[in-house]
Amino acid sequence: MRLPLPARLALAALAMALALAAAPAQAESRIKDLVDIEGVRENQLIGYGLVVGLNNTGDTLNNAAFTKQSLTAMLERLGVNTRGANLRTGNVAAVMVTANLPPFATQGTRIDVSVSALGDAKSLQGGTLLVTPLLGADGEVYSVAQGSVAIAGFQAEGAAAKVTRGVPTVGRIANGGVVEREIAFDFSKLTMLRLALRNPDFTTAKRIGAAINEYIGQRVAEPTNPGTVAIRVPNRYAGNIVQLLTEVEQLRVEPDLPAKVVIDEQSGIIVMGRDVRVSEVAIAQGNLTVTITETPQVAMPAPFTNAPPVAVPRTGISVDDSSGRRLATIRPGVTLRELVDGLNALGVGPRDLISILQAIKAAGALQAEIEVM
Repeated sequence: MRLPLPARLALAALAMALALAAAPAQAESRIKDLVDIEGVRENQLIGYGLVVGLNNTGDTLNNAAFTKQSLTAMLERLGVNTRGANLRTGNVAAVMVTANLPPFATQGTRIDVSVSALGDAKSLQGGTLLVTPLLGADGEVYSVAQGSVAIAGFQAEGAAAKVTRGVPTVGRIANGGVVEREIAFDFSKLTMLRLALRNPDFTTAKRIGAAINEYIGQRVAEPTNPGTVAIRVPNRYAGNIVQLLTEVEQLRVEPDLPAKVVIDEQSGIIVMGRDVRVSEVAIAQGNLTVTITETPQVAMPAPFTNAPPVAVPRTGISVDDSSGRRLATIRPGVTLRELVDGLNALGVGPRDLISILQAIKAAGALQAEIEVM
């Protein structure tokens, strides 16, 4: 049986009310998404190499001396003597190769590498990176890269025009690096773990420690500062830290964030936290716009005279002070949503909203930190 419209609306409203009542008042996140584990991190690698096979879009050897020297040295290692020869090839480019070594990567693991032109090459399209050792911060070789370079941009030019899309001098080789050296780190023998909060906060650190202690059933986690929570490995997890972290990462905690307003003046973007509060304040906003227009006219001389025409200036000035806008009063303790609704009711745009927020902060009525990007 189909219910009448008023009854269906009433049921829909009731269902929405029940859903809102059942929804959690605050958003909770997994500990996995809030912290980094000390020792589990990537390491940056870097190397210098040559890309060959370019369609005459490589470095100009006369302008890029390092490319010529590198090409000569490489050919000598392969048994080809080019000392004193006039190399004029445009199919070679010197490049910097970078990659991130994942945590606990083992020998033979393949990683992605990025390739960036170093000289005056126009494009790396169609090129192949020759064997390039990738070094860590300690100068040791951890990976070797080689392969065909894939780029997202392109460049085409004729005698009088040129089109460039994207950056054709930067490319990527998927699975182009092979890990040759592992970083020694015996994770299973640790007796103490440290969790580093991505957004340090005393309250969040305390909540993470409390959630872990409640789950383990004993006091093993202790926040040592706003950014660190130390965990003493329980006896039943000795030698099985992976199991401990797997269970701890899935625990849910409500992070506490400071009241902050982030402003990007260039793009007009404003981001405000939910805890931003405004004390009682009165706001009046208006723009003064002055428009000046020049429409000169030409006055013709009297008949039967030799006088030339004369330009007569005509200037128009208009002033708009937005007098239609009124003073608005904001009661103390308003929420973010009420503040935005109130300012929108005044017809305030994002650019003016930035100035208003900064003025409210200067008046001491904005209970939040303002960060200008």
